[in-house]
Amino acid sequence: MLKRAGRAPAVQRVIGKALAGYLQMVRSTSTFVLDPPDFFDAIRPDLPVICAMWHGQHFLLPFARPPGHEARAMISKSADGEINAIAARCLGMGSIRASGAHKPHQVAKRGGARGFIEALRALREGASVSITADVPKVSRVAGPGIVQLAARSGRPILPLAAATRWHITLGSWDRATINLPFSTMSIATGPLIHVPQDADEARIEAARLEVEAAMNAVTKRAYELVRRA
Repeated sequence: MLKRAGRAPAVQRVIGKALAGYLQMVRSTSTFVLDPPDFFDAIRPDLPVICAMWHGQHFLLPFARPPGHEARAMISKSADGEINAIAARCLGMGSIRASGAHKPHQVAKRGGARGFIEALRALREGASVSITADVPKVSRVAGPGIVQLAARSGRPILPLAAATRWHITLGSWDRATINLPFSTMSIATGPLIHVPQDADEARIEAARLEVEAAMNAVTKRAYELVRRA
């Protein structure tokens, strides 16, 4: 019954708006640390970018969007994804409904191919695209999709991580965190990762490993920042 209720559009709208309100409260009641401090101004010449994040660590990343810049998040087509898409929209972001997969036959089912095309279109229109770098059910292992998108679009990948000092870590596959208000909140970014448009399989794999290492480093940095505050 609860699962059926969660699929009802009216219920999803209520939960999505409540989630957005909660995240806004976390942001407004927390001391904000941005690393580097001039990120919003420094990144503008390189926009649009492909923003990389880990599953379960993505809830606060709408606040990493430079003021006035359009960004669209790739969000799964599941019921939970619909709630996240509603929350993202309330926080000023658009959405691309698709998700990645390890097995080729799952890509079409999850809208991966269509999502890839929509992401390309968004980047060409000047909007940044936010994507979870790890594929569902395999936490903290970067998939090749984000690298292939960078190669095809010619746009760089920006590693991003957000953290709050007070949080709850769940026992889910993605180690999702519930960020708590009245805390210290950080958003950390890493150096841009460029992938040549003529990259072969070996270069794609090298870039995938580079993204994975950069995401681990920037996540560690985000948590270091809030612990120091």
